[in-house]
Amino acid sequence: MPLTMTQSEVLLVDDNPADIDLTTEVLGRSACPPRIRSVIDGMEAISFLRHEGRFADAPCPDLIVLDLNLPRKDGRQVLGEVKSQPDLAKIPVVVFTTSEASSDVNRSYELGANSYLRKPGNLADFQAAVASMAGFWLGVAILPYKEKQ
Repeated sequence: MPLTMTQSEVLLVDDNPADIDLTTEVLGRSACPPRIRSVIDGMEAISFLRHEGRFADAPCPDLIVLDLNLPRKDGRQVLGEVKSQPDLAKIPVVVFTTSEASSDVNRSYELGANSYLRKPGNLADFQAAVASMAGFWLGVAILPYKEKQ
């Protein structure tokens, strides 16, 4: 079956409204802008991915951008759950967080993260990091093909 070009779906999991807005803005300027959905904590992320409650009609994302430090259920727990479920495990997960701790980097990769990016502290570098992430994951990388549901 031939692949057709469709707009990518990105799930952005972050509890910082400013980071959500800025990441959404930069992703929207990509060569092929994705549809972006955002949730503010780990519990909402899991509900979104399991199509539960208000997320019953949520699309399956092509890419998850995940902060580690989240309320209710942290990003490490979310990452572990996503990568342990066969129907979700193939979705690439980019950890995008402020932590540079080697323990966070190592643990994220152990849990199955596809890449780990540190959120820069200044606007220009933050925008460049998001643009690079978008260029690779939404422009160059070949993402898993999703069957129509």
